[in-house]
Amino acid sequence: MRKWGFIVGGLLVALLLAGVVSNFASSHPDGLDSSLREGCTFDADDEIIGGSCPAQQEREHEIGGPLADYGIAGLDNDFLSTGLSGVLGVLLTFAVAGGAFWLVRRRDRAPQDATGAERTDPAVTSGG
Repeated sequence: MRKWGFIVGGLLVALLLAGVVSNFASSHPDGLDSSLREGCTFDADDEIIGGSCPAQQEREHEIGGPLADYGIAGLDNDFLSTGLSGVLGVLLTFAVAGGAFWLVRRRDRAPQDATGAERTDPAVTSGG
């Protein structure tokens, strides 16, 4: 029972972080974006106005999808869109990981009685 409390507690913390705290993440570019922008000049609207950098090759997502760009497509409220996409991502990851762990779990355990001792079938151990 203690294992399930730990799992549910971890899931709740992950949902809280993804649903609420993710909205307060930095809007400044991360390390990858920053390195792609080196060598270019940007205006106040963050548009490239000069220089040469890999960011000039940037284009819209080719695949797209309902959760592209850390939001839900078609939802106009940025706070809600970011939070819901984080929650959906956590739930999807939890479901896939839980399913994978369920598939690879050990199944060779012998049945145990109420004291925790292994039960043995007398017909099997006596050879008959």
